Amino acid sequence: MRILIVEDEVDLARALARGLKQEGYAVDIALSGEEGWAKGEINEYDLVILDLNLPDMDGLEVCRCLRESKPELLILMLTARGRLEDRVTGLDRGADDYLVKPFYFEELLARIRALLRRDLRARQPVLRAGDLTLDPATHVAWKGKRRLELTAKEFAILEYLMRRPGEVVSQEDIIEHVWGENVNLFTSSVRVHICSLRRKLGDDAKHPRYIETVAGGYRLLVPEGEGNETPPAFW
Repeated sequence: MRILIVEDEVDLARALARGLKQEGYAVDIALSGEEGWAKGEINEYDLVILDLNLPDMDGLEVCRCLRESKPELLILMLTARGRLEDRVTGLDRGADDYLVKPFYFEELLARIRALLRRDLRARQPVLRAGDLTLDPATHVAWKGKRRLELTAKEFAILEYLMRRPGEVVSQEDIIEHVWGENVNLFTSSVRVHICSLRRKLGDDAKHPRYIETVAGGYRLLVPEGEGNETPPAFW
């Protein structure tokens, strides 16, 4: 999952980004309203954490603009404006949730999980490809009836591929969605994680059944005859 933090308090923005990255999210930061609007328009995010008191462009206006152009985008307002009328205005402008400063990081994480869970249920709650099953809400993946023990990055890569079965996904796309924007595009991290993911899937790069390396990136194969297994009841 990729999150954009729009917050002009640099220390808070960096602390939130650090904590969210430790939870396995890819995180970008915007330090002004206009920068947040621009990044939200250009990039593909699952969730925006949006402050209201921003320089050059009010957070409510950022919310309105993003909501008009990307109605499916989840927006969580994080602000010191705690009056009832402020919360009502924020929600009426298009926010999906509203959290008042000061706050506990654990509550922020719980609200993020709740928003993503609700959104994933509206789209596709459990992903399946052949004998692979992945539940984004609980961060659990299975191969047949065997639970896969994946790192946060491996899980995020597999989820990204399973949302695009049969499509060629570039290394740059994976980096932007799983690591965020401030990562060296020439890093070998994707290749290393793909190799580890293949090993855990019991896959062979030379004769792939799941992840195929192609010109331009990687592609998730859907093995024939393996999609009829009854998935384990873990959701």
